[in-house]
Amino acid sequence: MTTAEATAEMFWTAFHALPKKEREAVIEKLLSDKDFMEDLIDIVILEDRQKESSRSLDEYLANRSKKKN
Repeated sequence: MTTAEATAEMFWTAFHALPKKEREAVIEKLLSDKDFMEDLIDIVILEDRQKESSRSLDEYLANRSKKKN
């Protein structure tokens, strides 16, 4: 386990040990942070889009040029 993983596990364990009202307060604090919310949204989008098939940059640019005309 890496140091980062150990630290995350420690915080996760401490979070679960909190009473429900305090856990909710922590979550509200996290969700009120603009940068955290942007990161969370980015993660969700990336997770969702991993299911999509990929295409080359050349193919994307060719399709983009066709749409402009």
